[in-house]
Amino acid sequence: MSSCSQTFPSTCTPEAYAAEAETDPELYQHFANLVSSLPSANVLSSNQLYRHDQAWHASLPTMVGTMVADACFTACPLDIIIATVPKSGTTWMKSLLIPDLKNLPDPRLFATHVPFGALPRSAMEIGCKVVYVCHDPKDTLISLWNFINRFRVKDGLDPLSVETATKLFSDGLSPVGPYWDHVLGYWRAHLAHPEQVLFFMYEEMHRDPSGHVRRLAEFVGRPFGVGEEDGYAVEAIVRLCSFSHMSELHVNKEGKTELVVGAVENSSFFRRGMVGDWANHLSPKMARQIDEITRAKFKDSGLSF
Repeated sequence: MSSCSQTFPSTCTPEAYAAEAETDPELYQHFANLVSSLPSANVLSSNQLYRHDQAWHASLPTMVGTMVADACFTACPLDIIIATVPKSGTTWMKSLLIPDLKNLPDPRLFATHVPFGALPRSAMEIGCKVVYVCHDPKDTLISLWNFINRFRVKDGLDPLSVETATKLFSDGLSPVGPYWDHVLGYWRAHLAHPEQVLFFMYEEMHRDPSGHVRRLAEFVGRPFGVGEEDGYAVEAIVRLCSFSHMSELHVNKEGKTELVVGAVENSSFFRRGMVGDWANHLSPKMARQIDEITRAKFKDSGLSF
């Protein structure tokens, strides 16, 4: 199988979910019944989210898909998993990885938003590589707020105010939230298994994209050779995968992608591509609230923004 990008069942579209459910209807129905019995709440989302026993939130198809993946997914040693909180740089990381993977014998590239503890057990047991990207929580909040409001308006719902979004986000009521637990899960996995879990911050990638492309290539076992360095291969990848270039591609300006929430215009994955946009939307009080939670949650972890 050649290099390709896929999603776990945990992030599948309604159509894909239905098709997969037909392959093992009893298993899917078992997990669907289980998820339906879990607490649900109005959250920072355009649809209803359920609260997993591990204290994270997701839609019914996402949570059922996660459980099915854990039960059925067979990982391969060369598999590479990109994991992020939604709206934290997933598209950029996928674009950076694909050029590095094209010459590997049989890589499979997966993308997921589920917490570390919800990854299929076989992924860590067999030694898959996991690349995690996180974004400043304030910027994550604003990107998520803008993204979700697109669907609320499309569904005839009133858009959420930034004040309401901040309150929900702070309370951990966001897709795969709480945000801080999600980040800490992968951070601790990185500290425990640095050879298997790579941890990137979007802000650091933004400051030094070339350095991160090199680290990424080494991590997946495809370091750049002297000839490639002399031929400016790294700079070419950074340029081709830049926000300005990717956002102008026809497929990203006109195409659509099917997600759990429905058909999404590809252009919606490219909002501004900048660091610190939260300052244009959050009041000083709201920003302080997020910062205080971040300091408290990340205390003594060695992680900070």
